[in-house]
Amino acid sequence: MWRASTAYSPISVETDLGSGCIGKAVSHPSVELVDLLGEAPDRLVPPRLVAYRATIDNLDAALIHLLAERFRCTRQVGWLKADLHLPPSDPAREEQQVARLRALAEEAGLDPVFAEKFFAFIVAEVIRHHEAIRDGVVKGRPDDPRA
Repeated sequence: MWRASTAYSPISVETDLGSGCIGKAVSHPSVELVDLLGEAPDRLVPPRLVAYRATIDNLDAALIHLLAERFRCTRQVGWLKADLHLPPSDPAREEQQVARLRALAEEAGLDPVFAEKFFAFIVAEVIRHHEAIRDGVVKGRPDDPRA
């Protein structure tokens, strides 16, 4: 859906950049630029950079939705652990997950150290949620999906 002027001419053309963005594509002999904000020439951005950023924005949105779904599931785990009087954390499982995720990161070309840090950050938040459930801080238990 990203469109910008493809002809190299010295004129500026209004263009639809997708996602509700309207800007000006300005052709230049060496690079075609897009002015997203109608600002000064130093704010002009190459269309390819605009497209990359749009892809990154979409991936960020997907990550947020995936994290929300993950936390919905771990909240259910927290309620189950509380029902069964299990501790909020499971160091043995976490260790297995770290090893699995490091291997996945390597296969995917992602820095495994980063993947481990990211996972540790998520797990710390999950444990905090599980402790709050156990301690009765969280009210209004969601419906049991088994019902």
